[in-house]
Amino acid sequence: AYYFGYIIHRLLLCALGRRAEDDRDHYGNKRLDLAGPLLGGLFRMLFRKLTRDVRGYVQKCVDNGKDVNLQFAIKAKTITSGLKYSLATGNWGQANAAGTRAGVSQVLNRLTYASTLSHLRRLNSPIGREGKLAKPRQLHNSQWGMMCPAETPEGQACGLVKNLALMVYITVGSAAYPILEFLEEWGTENFEEISPAVIPQATKI
Repeated sequence: AYYFGYIIHRLLLCALGRRAEDDRDHYGNKRLDLAGPLLGGLFRMLFRKLTRDVRGYVQKCVDNGKDVNLQFAIKAKTITSGLKYSLATGNWGQANAAGTRAGVSQVLNRLTYASTLSHLRRLNSPIGREGKLAKPRQLHNSQWGMMCPAETPEGQACGLVKNLALMVYITVGSAAYPILEFLEEWGTENFEEISPAVIPQATKI
């Protein structure tokens, strides 16, 4: 509820002209989906499908008064086939399902060593190639030092497919406990323990 109120407050400030609109092309407002989270999300989706199938089979056995046979209940190929399908075709998600993304996995370019490095550091923006919007394709000042300003394909994908700079390192998720411990040590107030009347004068961390 607090977070919902916070975003409504920011929306009202923006509507009243007291703060600028967020720049959707700023790289501080973007998130990169790496291979690990993408595979993790795909596995969760397939595991959920497996549990639904098992639940349906068990429910059918209970309704018909039959014994439950786990060999028939658990289809061993559900997860394996789903992972193979997504990695082989590049269509991320279940076949013929809504919300499936295309072109997520690609065959690695091994033409030269430089082309292999370039392909490994490629970023693909999930925006339709047919769109005539110029802003997402243009260089942004927040890309300085993080994106290569020159390397992008010609044609419809121009500016939508970018490459990371040579020395860029993407940080991944880590445990929040050390940061929370540090904030508590330096006297930061816990959000759940302070009065709502104090929140407008406080600084959110």
